[in-house]
Amino acid sequence: TTTPRIGDILQKLAPFLKMYGEYVKNFDNAMELVKTWTERSPQFKFILEDIQKEKVCGNLTLQHHMLEPVQRIPRYEMLLKDYLRKLPQDSLDWKDAEKSLEIISTAASHSNSAIRKTENLKKLLEIYEMLGEEEDIVNPSNELIKEGQILKLAARNTSAQERYLFL
Repeated sequence: TTTPRIGDILQKLAPFLKMYGEYVKNFDNAMELVKTWTERSPQFKFILEDIQKEKVCGNLTLQHHMLEPVQRIPRYEMLLKDYLRKLPQDSLDWKDAEKSLEIISTAASHSNSAIRKTENLKKLLEIYEMLGEEEDIVNPSNELIKEGQILKLAARNTSAQERYLFL
């Protein structure tokens, strides 16, 4: 009670936040599955609605509860930044809180990176389907850098031909 601290506690727990990246990466798919099964199965919809009426759910849907972990890391990051702004620099908790913020910011970057990788792979799958699935471009190590219209100039007569390029 004489020297309240949170930085040391968060510093110990923050490395576990990296696993939120996997949750975030699969979040869209999970939301789509809930939507699909709610539409397909009246029994699933009924059970879901029944559970959501429980007091413990706080009048929130399953989707709202599923969103909470996605928002957790950015919230921790914002709270720690605010805490550090208001904390005197000579506080005993300053260094631990600063280190916690560094670790949590890394976890946030990890989650954002997981989202970008998933979106990139989805885009590659779309391109693969557009190309008639003749080229095997879907590989986790591949990355779509840019796509768009270009003009190909013929070497002999300098005529321009429109092309669509995937880089």
